[in-house]
Amino acid sequence: MTDTETSDTKTSDTKTNKATGSSDERTGSYGYRKDELRKRLSRIEGQVRGIGRMVEDEKYCVDILTQIAAVRAAVDRVALGVMEDHMKGCMAEAASSDDAAAHLGELMDVLERFVALRR
Repeated sequence: MTDTETSDTKTSDTKTNKATGSSDERTGSYGYRKDELRKRLSRIEGQVRGIGRMVEDEKYCVDILTQIAAVRAAVDRVALGVMEDHMKGCMAEAASSDDAAAHLGELMDVLERFVALRR
């Protein structure tokens, strides 16, 4: 397999792309607040562009790091909200399905990635 190819695995009713970690058939349980999430992500995007301008303008390192910390915190808040919706919606629904163990394994994989990022 080349670097540009992806490997897909079939888990329960969902095809998951190993390269991206995305599920091709499921939808999120955050839909009721999609606009809120998009607004937050747009703000984060603006913050990141601002950091880019700070670098271009050769601003003080500590000021840049402060802004990076703010972006990380904002991304974490968005992720926590999506994770909460996932647990309350998708996981609650999955708990009564035949695939409960597979869904729990998927959740554990996601949580491990978040913990690993913070080490």
